[in-house]
Parts: sequence; C-alpha cells; structure tokens
Amino acid sequence: MPTAVLTDHERTAVQAYLRLLHTVRAAFDGPPAAGRPPLVPPAVLAEAEQALSRAGLAGNEEEFFRLLHEWCPPVP
Repeated sequence: MPTAVLTDHERTAVQAYLRLLHTVRAAFDGPPAAGRPPLVPPAVLAEAEQALSRAGLAGNEEEFFRLLHEWCPPVP
C-alpha cells in the first residue's frame, strides 16, 4: 500500500477535517433536541477552514480528498 508523505500543513488539514467529521457525526448521533438541527461549534469549522487554507488546499477538494484517502484509507 503506498503511503503519502504529508507536509506539516497538509497533516494539520487532514487532522482538522477528521476532528470536524467526528464532531458532525457526534452531533447527528445524539438525541434530537426538540426539533432543533444539530449544531457544530463554529470553532471546529473555522479550524478546518484555516488548516485547509494554510495547506493551500482551500478550493481544491479533489487534491485534499486524495491526500486524506492516502493518509487514512478506509477500513475494508
């Protein structure tokens, strides 16, 4: 299996994305709160956006998800 060697900024972007993903999953997995939509803390979203921008990946989702897939491949 090929391994991606990420820059520090790319690794930070992947980690921020994974934190965002886990936060969103937790928000949707929790009990519904009287018809209110699940909330994702703005700081978590901002962290991911800033990390993507610093890595030069803002607006380049195809490259970002290629890196994500190589660094953290799906479990079969």
